[in-house]
Amino acid sequence: MNKKPNIILIFPDQHRGEILGCMGDPVVITPNLDKLASEGVLFTQCFTNSPLCIPARATLMTGKYVSEHGVINNNMEADSSSQSHVRNIRDAGYHTAVIGKTHLYQQNTGNNTSDKIDVIREWGFDDIHEITGPIASIGHDSPYTDYLKKKRLLEVHRKYLRDYFIEWRGGEAKPWKLQPSPLPTEDHLDSYTGQKAVDWINNYNNEKPFYLQICFPGPHDPFDSPQEYRDMYSPEKMPVGILEKPEEPYPGNIRFVLNWSGLDGMTKAQNQLMKTFYYGKITLIDEWIGKIMNTLEEKELLENTWIIYTSDHGEMLGDHMMSHKIVFYEGALRIPLIIRPPGGTNGWHCNGITDQIDIATSLIDVAEAKPLDGCEGRNLIPQILAGSDDQNAQKGREVVFSQVLRYTMVRNERYKLVVRSHNLNPVEFYDLTSDPNELVNKVKDPSLSHVRQNLIDNHLKMLLEPSRMKIPPL
Repeated sequence: MNKKPNIILIFPDQHRGEILGCMGDPVVITPNLDKLASEGVLFTQCFTNSPLCIPARATLMTGKYVSEHGVINNNMEADSSSQSHVRNIRDAGYHTAVIGKTHLYQQNTGNNTSDKIDVIREWGFDDIHEITGPIASIGHDSPYTDYLKKKRLLEVHRKYLRDYFIEWRGGEAKPWKLQPSPLPTEDHLDSYTGQKAVDWINNYNNEKPFYLQICFPGPHDPFDSPQEYRDMYSPEKMPVGILEKPEEPYPGNIRFVLNWSGLDGMTKAQNQLMKTFYYGKITLIDEWIGKIMNTLEEKELLENTWIIYTSDHGEMLGDHMMSHKIVFYEGALRIPLIIRPPGGTNGWHCNGITDQIDIATSLIDVAEAKPLDGCEGRNLIPQILAGSDDQNAQKGREVVFSQVLRYTMVRNERYKLVVRSHNLNPVEFYDLTSDPNELVNKVKDPSLSHVRQNLIDNHLKMLLEPSRMKIPPL
């Protein structure tokens, strides 16, 4: 047995935080994730530090807030020469590996993931098997497109996605109309990722402890679940989303996502049907997590491996007539977090607020690696090991921050405030106790002006202090 424990970070793309059986979802089929939670700690209030892919992933890698690393959208590339929790873990004696979608840079048509292998290596990874998400795979090559080409499935895959993309660009794509993946289930992008992870674990024979990231491209849209996984769900039994549009006037990011989503007029039945497609992708990934866990058990690795399951951000799934992300509503903001210690424990729930910076800090602690400079993360490991009866079992952060484009959100147990990052002007404000569905924007409610000002003075001014902020100017 290794003196230091192995670490596995399972990191799907766009998994909405409450869609797990262990989180109380009434219909989702996630037996393997539920079992993982029953042997670990389920953090019920974990939030992304950015509701967008590259900014969120840059934060997890560096331990820096978006306003500190400056990557505010998906058209920017995270700086691989900056500090990296992966590099620090590697330097602490670990063999590091990544399988799946890293999305630390913009993936353009005509390129290959092999073009960026030196960049991913600079982040600290020894073994690299990088692929893209579904849409990028239309024109961006990777080991996955090579695999499909050998099986004579590449053009089938690309035609399906091109047809979807053309409709989407024309504003005609409706997620409830999307056909199932035309590929055999074993060749689906998420199945490919899961199988490569199983193979890597089976073939690992290095004496060093390992840190493996398994980055499933799903359940990110398009919701191209295979038909057999869609058939596991009855549309009429799916929970219905929050189908009220936001109150006007709304900030630019909400306006953008409303237009991007194209869900005007979506009915309850259409919302439920769309959800069966998304839930099907989650169940497919869950099955592969079961296979990964079985492989670890067969290799006698479960007794010496930390397993962390989380995501980069959530998915709106039709709430407020929006899909995707880039907004600060709970659907896009909340992410799953399950942490199973070596050998497992009697599962319990922590309801304290936490975020991705806390995850980065905790990974560093497990590996006994060099701390990330300036990282304000809260180490969750002592809390996990102390157990559910400890006086600090339900401890969490006072607030979490999330940032995208030029907007910054601060959230505590009751209130959520969104401001413009450069001038701290409030644009959204919700009382989550009286308005859990976030239907009433109280940004101009005079009776709550002191609450808004306290959040600005006690939290936002420090985060958005000009000398600390790297968000590009307007």
